[in-house]
Amino acid sequence: MAGISGALISIVLVHGGFVDGSGWEGVHQILTKDGYSVTVVQNPTKSLAEDVAFTKRVLDAQKSPVILVGHSYGGVVITESGTHPNVAGLVYITAFAPDKGESVNSLIANPAPGAPVPPILPPQDGYLALDKARFAASFAADVSKAKAAFMADSQVPWGVDALNGTITAPAWKVKPSWYMVATDDKMIPVPAQRAMSKRAGSTVVEAAGSHAIYVSKPKEVAALIERAAKEVSANAAK
Repeated sequence: MAGISGALISIVLVHGGFVDGSGWEGVHQILTKDGYSVTVVQNPTKSLAEDVAFTKRVLDAQKSPVILVGHSYGGVVITESGTHPNVAGLVYITAFAPDKGESVNSLIANPAPGAPVPPILPPQDGYLALDKARFAASFAADVSKAKAAFMADSQVPWGVDALNGTITAPAWKVKPSWYMVATDDKMIPVPAQRAMSKRAGSTVVEAAGSHAIYVSKPKEVAALIERAAKEVSANAAK
């Protein structure tokens, strides 16, 4: 990778649970305008193994080093798939960054007193959904009312098997990482974000925003991704 420039880095974006890849549209527009090749993975979020397989197929197709970006549960996916040889760095956007043997379920098993409780409804046929009436407040409080309502109505069922999927070899142990803490997140507690990013040794930035900060503040999110791309390029050139 010696001598590569930031614009020769490819960006792969991985969405989280309850949503699909369309939420990355604003980030995608900025990155592509700035000259990056961007691919959005459309994971089915039925199981971690399947989502990792989908993501690795996208990584296989990349012709240049990749900054692999995950939001929320997408952080679990990039942690497991990010050991792929094409991945040069990881970016977590208010995301889970599990260690070996951990899963979403293990990370949320013992919330701290006073931590926000996501309005997840009881599973139906092995899938989870968020209470539509409480979706905006918990997931997308800083997104426009109309967009938050659409996100609530267009939810993607999140498989219980995906929450149970465990990490075998955390990519953040062998790849550089960056992490955006969303300080108004009501889905993943802010102290948990800070603890995971510290454990991973990530370069951390904090920004005021909801769990849907990738939708509400695409400029800030894109800026962190571009920073990661440029720092990976600079390090490769040394």
